[in-house]
Amino acid sequence: QVQLVESGGGLVQAGGSLRLSCAGSGSIFRANVMGWYRQAPGKQRELVASIVSGSRRTNVVDSVKGRFTISTDNARNTVYLQMISLKPEDTAVYYCYAAGTWGSVWGQGTQVTVSS
Repeated sequence: QVQLVESGGGLVQAGGSLRLSCAGSGSIFRANVMGWYRQAPGKQRELVASIVSGSRRTNVVDSVKGRFTISTDNARNTVYLQMISLKPEDTAVYYCYAAGTWGSVWGQGTQVTVSS
């Protein structure tokens, strides 16, 4: 069974930084695409950033460009989201996502709270 385990969320002041990690496990895990979504209270889940495995092709939503960076460690089946200059509007539950020939899977979510 393919699973994603996230870590790195927490409470930070505006202007601060956090790094989220998401590790994939399972005997058949090899994702083609990995990414991060977020869902703020009362809002729909939205894509934050995605990356094509084994390449540097990334897609980052305009609202976080220049502040968030997505990267992978393929040897560890791990995707990272480095977040700097955080704003209160970045407060949300962040979900890791992976898709491959075996289907797709979501992580359990990690809370990021940015105080003003």
